Amino acid sequence: MKKKLFTLAAIIVAIFALYLILPVSPLHAPAPETPEDNLVRLNDFQPGQLIESPFALTGQARGTWFFEASFPVELLDDQGRVLVQTPAQAQADWMTEDFVPFSVTLDFIPASATGTLVLKKDNPSGLPENDDERRFPVKFKTAETQTVQVYFGNDQTDPGIMHCERTYPAVRAIAQTPAVARAALEELLKGPTASEQAQGFLTSLPAGVAIQSLTIENRVARVDFNEALEFQVGGSCRVAAIVSQITNTLLQFSTVDSVVISINGRTQDILQP
Repeated sequence: MKKKLFTLAAIIVAIFALYLILPVSPLHAPAPETPEDNLVRLNDFQPGQLIESPFALTGQARGTWFFEASFPVELLDDQGRVLVQTPAQAQADWMTEDFVPFSVTLDFIPASATGTLVLKKDNPSGLPENDDERRFPVKFKTAETQTVQVYFGNDQTDPGIMHCERTYPAVRAIAQTPAVARAALEELLKGPTASEQAQGFLTSLPAGVAIQSLTIENRVARVDFNEALEFQVGGSCRVAAIVSQITNTLLQFSTVDSVVISINGRTQDILQP
């Protein structure tokens, strides 16, 4: 009897010892907070997500991730080449260590089927020890696209805009369409994207301009705009820039040799300096 009790006691001690030695994971233990979760959080986004241009991204980042209310966001192709770099903008006071909401829209032309979304901590010091970033794999939605050129002024190519009539092409990807000339003008009216602005592109076209008609006949493009095209437009330099932006955007097409601009059907006395 004593031998049986001793054996039972030994078994109990052994089980207790194993309980102390072996880790026990609770069935519903909360996942530990990752460093990424504690610095940058993205809304409605999963690594490996299929994205297309324009891609709108929102989330929250610690105020320490920002400098002057922004931080850099890059989209890379599968070779690590930068497709677009655009600053994410804080949507609230960033002078805090708490999470601050941000938003950014990326306009890009896919160069591969996959890529990487990179959110970089803004580091004005330039010191490597202050660098930080978050990388997320993405997939690009490939569609039937074509590229067009839209013409803007550029204060990096032409500092001080000394040559008002000179405009420079920015490349845009658009859905394939037989009305490619109109599509190019629609892109022009959107103005430069954030990434294009970072490259010095700017527009002289006023807000609210709309195309009322566009015809191409006998190699002449005739485009009619609403009255917004001449609203509060003054100065010979700005007028020259507006005409150049519209004209050069249309002259890229082999079917166009000249351009006639009208406003509500009028060609005379429009866009006066």
